[in-house]
Amino acid sequence: MTMSGGGFIRLPGGSVVVALSLPRPPHGARGGLYDCGCRVRVLVHAVNRQRALTRLRNLGLRAVYLRGNSEPPTPDEITAVLHHPDGLVWRETPEDDTESWHPIRALLRNPALPVRGEGPDGDDERPASAA
Repeated sequence: MTMSGGGFIRLPGGSVVVALSLPRPPHGARGGLYDCGCRVRVLVHAVNRQRALTRLRNLGLRAVYLRGNSEPPTPDEITAVLHHPDGLVWRETPEDDTESWHPIRALLRNPALPVRGEGPDGDDERPASAA
């Protein structure tokens, strides 16, 4: 998957912020809702471009590439990713400034594993070792 909408900016301290437009990953049983060709804007803060792409690949986004610098991150996007503890955020509607940035875990959540407190009785269904 070649990323046409992406870019980067080098910060004064030497680190970089990489911005990519990616197809929204499917969400298991809810996958039909996201088969619309929707894209998300992902921002990654890292020591260099290669490390930023490696962070995404390690999360399961294996075929992520940055070709060129056609859509570098805006100053607002840079601020958002620098203020997030993980340095890795996304939002579904990049042009909508009213949408909040979300942690990457919210995008890549595995629907097969219930979230704590979302079992049928309000209890966590995962075994204690996975909690």
